[in-house]
Amino acid sequence: MRRLAIALALLALAGTAQAGNPEAGKKKAAQVCAACHGPEGKTPAAPENPILAGQYYDYLVRALSDYKSGKRANPIMKGFAASLSKQDIEDLAAWFSGQSSGLHSQR
Repeated sequence: MRRLAIALALLALAGTAQAGNPEAGKKKAAQVCAACHGPEGKTPAAPENPILAGQYYDYLVRALSDYKSGKRANPIMKGFAASLSKQDIEDLAAWFSGQSSGLHSQR
């Protein structure tokens, strides 16, 4: 049973491999995202803007891709995401997923 749990944990980690470049994502985020989500994605300009720092890489890639395609409806985000390439999306996801949201207690 323990081996199965370890194997499943390793598979889960393998599924979150990042293709993006966090440093490139940092530069891209500073140009557009920081105005609403803060420079590290954890200090939104307004409470309705989500905290991006610490979100899962795969979630961020999916959300930005869905905004770009129109599958996820938000006119503001669709406008921003429309010009993003696949690499831009991966870079932004790598940057924000690597940041600490500051919401979880330190142990």
